[in-house]
Amino acid sequence: MATRPSRADSAMPPPPDSGARGRLWLSMGALLLGLLLAALDQTIVATALPTIVGDLGGLDHLSWVVTAYLLAATAATPLWGKLGDLFGRKPLFQVAIVIFLVGSVLCGIARNMPELIAFRFLQGLGGGGLIVLSMAIVGDLVSPRERGRYQGLFGAVFGTTSVLGPLLGGLFVDHLGWRWVFYINLPFGAVALVVIATVLHIRTGDRHHVIDYRGTVAIAAFAAGLVLIASLGGVTWGWLSWQIAALAVVSVVSLLAFVRAERRAVEPVFPLSLFRVRTFALCSAISFVVGFAMFGAMTYLPTFIQVVHGVSPTLSGVRMLPMVLGVLLSSTLSGQLISRTGRWKVFPVLGTAVTAVGLALLQALDERSGLWAMSLSFAVFGLGLGLVLQVMVLAVQNAVGYESLGVATSGVTFARSIGAAFGVAAFGAVFSHRLADELTDALRGVALPPGVSEERLLHDPERVAGLPAATRDGVLGSYSDAITSVFLYALPLLLVAHALAWALREDPLRGGALAPDLGESVPPNPVERSSEDECARALSLLGTRAGRRDLYARIAEDAGTDLLPAAAWLLLRIKRHGMAEPGLLAERTGVPVEVLLQAAQQLEERGLAAREGLPLVATEAGREVTARLARAREAALAELLGDWWGPERPHDLVELVHVLGAELGGSRAELPRGGT
Repeated sequence: MATRPSRADSAMPPPPDSGARGRLWLSMGALLLGLLLAALDQTIVATALPTIVGDLGGLDHLSWVVTAYLLAATAATPLWGKLGDLFGRKPLFQVAIVIFLVGSVLCGIARNMPELIAFRFLQGLGGGGLIVLSMAIVGDLVSPRERGRYQGLFGAVFGTTSVLGPLLGGLFVDHLGWRWVFYINLPFGAVALVVIATVLHIRTGDRHHVIDYRGTVAIAAFAAGLVLIASLGGVTWGWLSWQIAALAVVSVVSLLAFVRAERRAVEPVFPLSLFRVRTFALCSAISFVVGFAMFGAMTYLPTFIQVVHGVSPTLSGVRMLPMVLGVLLSSTLSGQLISRTGRWKVFPVLGTAVTAVGLALLQALDERSGLWAMSLSFAVFGLGLGLVLQVMVLAVQNAVGYESLGVATSGVTFARSIGAAFGVAAFGAVFSHRLADELTDALRGVALPPGVSEERLLHDPERVAGLPAATRDGVLGSYSDAITSVFLYALPLLLVAHALAWALREDPLRGGALAPDLGESVPPNPVERSSEDECARALSLLGTRAGRRDLYARIAEDAGTDLLPAAAWLLLRIKRHGMAEPGLLAERTGVPVEVLLQAAQQLEERGLAAREGLPLVATEAGREVTARLARAREAALAELLGDWWGPERPHDLVELVHVLGAELGGSRAELPRGGT
């Protein structure tokens, strides 16, 4: 049986030299590229959907082009994470790239809608691996001190793709054709594959896991059954048909099998004990609704803009920007306010209410709505979602014990991802059913041009533009009513989420819960990290933020010395490297040189450091003071953990704080010239 290495072995790669630094950035670039492709494919397809269904037909199956990808990526997430630990993340990441690229090629050559849906599912399996493994590999490449910064870059990719997806999708459709939405992945994926193969060097898998295959398959079957019922019920099959009844039976059996599997699993994919934590249960329900509303809207709004308002795919992507920017703005702003005030409950309460108002505004849109009215509706909807997204992760991280931190974070994002898949499917079912009814009413007694039938209009929105003016107006009204009605059906769910938000209990925040990254906060991306990985990321980010004057003043005070903050900081740099050169530190860290010279002078005057040429080295008295400063700095880090740092704290957490405290003493770039 493989044994797990200690934190010092597994999380502290040796400081890179200049050549290794170049390889590190090449590896990071390849990982970011893989993540970008997978995250982009969640949003880039939306603006291309009207053109795709115009070419392939099957408007009633439009939602499945998005749902298949989301469902596959979400269901595969826990497996990719565990298999990467077992067999090594590099080979698994390469496999994920290959699966993703094969899926992309097949999507590009799809001849009909069923083929496209099947190939999107395959592409989603690879995309889920790219998302999970790219962020996990960061922990293999960099030390805990750097983890927050690098994973922040990966989180920023998610926010960027939310903006770029609709725009790029429209550009490709307008200038290259919809198939290039998938073909564009090939050159970039090939580059990522070559770089990973030649440059990335990480240890192979050495963690022992008992993978919960039964639980994973059961929850995937349950989710797929519900999505199929929502998508096909009342449209393809009647609600009382044997097919829907069979799907319902499969879903119920899968749910029971899942509960049974989770009770027996050594490492359950979704521990049932978490549902006894009130905050987790409420946040999972709210996250499900948020994912449901956001991706349901993002999938059908481009169709509304392009078909009803006759806008090009590129411009439809531009018109979606107020919603996406609203999400990013309010998500970032709420995070900042929570960090400063420590109060968080107001944001999900307010956010669900604002999102409900946004849905009401979206429902009121029609073919005569102006640009400003549409932009305002999109922005309000996005602002409401952004107020909820980050807070759900934060509240869950704050409510659970350290041993459940990783799985609870994964659980709440998993619920949000399933909500996104379910929402797209449910919105699609409502849209298809309403469109059929509306077209029947609008075309009753109307003579259609040769080659055009109600059935063709129901499956091919591009036929609408060729209709006579009087007929076209009625058909556009039908499309408008069918699309906007889906928002009305989602409104009661948001009101339920609003009531659940009031039921949340606002416990005092741990410092460690104040650092969810954007990758955890933007749906529908599920995450898969252990408690140790999640804590390392949060502490590294918070430790970096805390590298300020007031922190070192407090550390000096706690260590029983009246040193200047900069002098305490400088002594800890000397401890890290054995010596420190003030001029070089000023150049490499951005600390004003006059501040460091004053600090160096104080250390020399008190006999805590002495010169050996340009560098300073610690004296015996300086080493004794430095030891007290290091203990005070570790204590400051531990304080961020709140009650995770209790009497029964696990050894890996103690070791993580020790390692991170030492690493905050500086990086190899700060070594004196000629130092080792």
